[in-house]
Amino acid sequence: MRRLFASLYESAILKHPVLTLIALAALLTVFVSYIPDFRLDASADSLMLEDDSDLKVFRDIYSRYAIKEFVMVTYEPSGDLFSDESLENLRRMHDELIELASVDSILSILDVPLLKTSGVKLTEITPDSIKKLVDEGIDRNKARAELTGNPIYSDLLISRDGKTAALVVFLKTDEDLQQVSGERVGLLNKKHDAGLTPEEKERLAACEAVYQKAVDSFNARRSRDVVDIRRVIRPYNESARVLLGGVPMIADDMLTFIRSDITTFGVGVFVFIIATLFIIFRQIRWVVLPLVCCAYTVTMMIGILGCVQWKVTVISSNFISLMLILTMEMNIHLADRYRQMCAEMPDASHFDVITTTVRTIVMPCLYAALTTILAFCSLVSSGIRPVIDFGWMMTIGLALTFIISFLLIPSLLQLMPRGSGARTDGLQSAVTGFLARIPREYGAAVLVASAVLACTGLWGISRLEVENSFVNYFKHNTEIYQGLKLIDDKLGGTTPLDVVLHFKTDAEPADDEDDWEDDDFGWAGEYNPDDYWFTPFKIEQIKKVHDYFDAQPEIGQVLSLASLMRVIEDLNNGKPFDGVELGVLARRVPEPFKTEMLDPYINIERNEARLTMRIIDSAPQLRRNELIKRIRSDLTGELGLAPESFTMTGLMLLYNNMLQSLFRSQIMTIGTVLAGIFIMLLVLFRSFLLAFIASVPNALAICIVLGIMGLCGIPLDFMTITIASITMGIAIDNSIHYIYRFRDEFQRSGDYTATMSRCHGTVGRAIFNSSVTIIFGFSILVLSNFIPTIYFGIFTGLAMLIALLSVLTLMPKLLYLIRPFKTSHACGR
Repeated sequence: MRRLFASLYESAILKHPVLTLIALAALLTVFVSYIPDFRLDASADSLMLEDDSDLKVFRDIYSRYAIKEFVMVTYEPSGDLFSDESLENLRRMHDELIELASVDSILSILDVPLLKTSGVKLTEITPDSIKKLVDEGIDRNKARAELTGNPIYSDLLISRDGKTAALVVFLKTDEDLQQVSGERVGLLNKKHDAGLTPEEKERLAACEAVYQKAVDSFNARRSRDVVDIRRVIRPYNESARVLLGGVPMIADDMLTFIRSDITTFGVGVFVFIIATLFIIFRQIRWVVLPLVCCAYTVTMMIGILGCVQWKVTVISSNFISLMLILTMEMNIHLADRYRQMCAEMPDASHFDVITTTVRTIVMPCLYAALTTILAFCSLVSSGIRPVIDFGWMMTIGLALTFIISFLLIPSLLQLMPRGSGARTDGLQSAVTGFLARIPREYGAAVLVASAVLACTGLWGISRLEVENSFVNYFKHNTEIYQGLKLIDDKLGGTTPLDVVLHFKTDAEPADDEDDWEDDDFGWAGEYNPDDYWFTPFKIEQIKKVHDYFDAQPEIGQVLSLASLMRVIEDLNNGKPFDGVELGVLARRVPEPFKTEMLDPYINIERNEARLTMRIIDSAPQLRRNELIKRIRSDLTGELGLAPESFTMTGLMLLYNNMLQSLFRSQIMTIGTVLAGIFIMLLVLFRSFLLAFIASVPNALAICIVLGIMGLCGIPLDFMTITIASITMGIAIDNSIHYIYRFRDEFQRSGDYTATMSRCHGTVGRAIFNSSVTIIFGFSILVLSNFIPTIYFGIFTGLAMLIALLSVLTLMPKLLYLIRPFKTSHACGR
């Protein structure tokens, strides 16, 4: 079969290079037309599990309580926040923001009711009787004390020290998007629960198309909204520190970072490729040919992504740099082998040199591509759409890299004069020569050092943690970090978490009907069935759960019905209300205040109450998964709630589910990847021992890198958690190329030492060149503003460095010790 493919390749491709190039150009032209459809995505949905049951609950609860999307504008003047100048600037900024077409409403210290400062009795509350901070004659000292001590306003609209205020800017919802999203979610839920009929499948497909267009339009609009808000607040930085925070801002900034990273990485890697190729080969053709191949492959892949409507997210934003690096790696091996054949076949025709080059290098390149593809395929099992797409992107990209490399470069070589077989001795030869002496002269030390490093790595791996922190994803000098950190430190935390309490009416004690009439409040005759929802049982449950969350050090502000109750109890001189009094009072609250203070926290129709809180995302002691487990355990144990009587939801829970699922899938698939690579090595080398020897250096590299992360306290996140499988697939390429060449060279000499020296001087140089290319290529990722991408670049590059050293030191020593090739005259140490 191999001979048949070789014959077809030679007759159809190598003998017709012009036709091959014309066909490649035509194919590229087709896919270039789809490049305008190339899209980016940084929405919150892009980091959620597709089949997460908690996601269904999240969407249901957030629609039930009509929770609006918002951003927070923090305002920290250099002087007194309550001075005329500061409040006037805050008011002007408020008025300019409310004029924006996308802004629905704004909540701030300027427009919230100051019940205590107003001095109005509860029974006399009307919209006109309640004063606000901007009203004439307001006592600002009393207002400051009320705002900073109010459990609703403090840590939301104003810091406890009274120095920082916030404008909570609620953005208008997209009714069309909500409608199509609701239908789509309903069909998706039915698909996962009971399956869809053929008609429903067609409807879901139609919904998906409409939904994607609506989401693209919505994201573009939100991006403009953030730009408009920043434009409004920018001038106020002259007299105050004004920052922006919130989920829409995170999504928009991440989208900006993705665009920046794609440009930076692409240009950076491209420039690096030019410099590296010139240093390695010192020939223009070996700068131009790989560049043409890299440009063709990446352009083709971008067109494919546009054609199939795959969006690039922060997870896959480095796919261009990865493809450039991996394409260049394969081209280096191809070029090095061609130059070697030119030197070894001085009398052969150019066609025979190219044919021999392809025949001798195609199999190790094919298996190198397949092992890397297998590693990226492990991402497909994650259940997270962007991670799945990234896995498929790189799988298609690597297949494309292999095919284009062996079509484009040999065809272009056919149209060029025969190259020189001269090989320049320089740094590569000096390094590989030095590395060749290590297994010969210090083989025992190599084995001991490898064992010690492996044990240390395993110890570090046992200390690895899985965490996700929005605040710590960004560099400290970025606006997004500063805004989120300020909100974390002074305004009650960043990442939202909700708990909904579900009540059973028949399990609650009945109110005393005599409590209905109270002459002090004059509520007789105001009967409404909803007033009886506020029973002592429910009130105490809400207060108990609220106080529990308030006591947790990782949780910032907590809001619930208990917050409002404590405000009005304070107005009532600390005297608590019974259920009926509270129900009637709630009904008498003016509508604007009721909408803001009561409706988000209770749902009488469903007999439930909502508690919402924000996690202090930058707290060093925060361990999100442990916190979620502790909350569930304490609610059922310490507080005595039945498991079915409460529901946890919120972005923190969903992102934690995503990361834990990714961790489990990657841990489970590492074994699968190892097994798959081992089987491929068995097929390639037809030797269990060679497959084992080839696997050891790469397993050691992964063990050491993950161990370093564990020992340094660097948590795994949705980027760094993929290092193991990706590195495994890339680093095994070196082992394949080395052993494949070692086997061929050993058949000539039958001497392990001589074969090792020759391999280090030939394929070892190619391994060194390609590995250095990969290492420095990944190092360009440190230019990102996104910390997980920086860690991904650093530790993947480090893993490749360790794999390079292991392949050229540890693996030759294992080959000598195990001696998988039979010979009667092998010598060496």
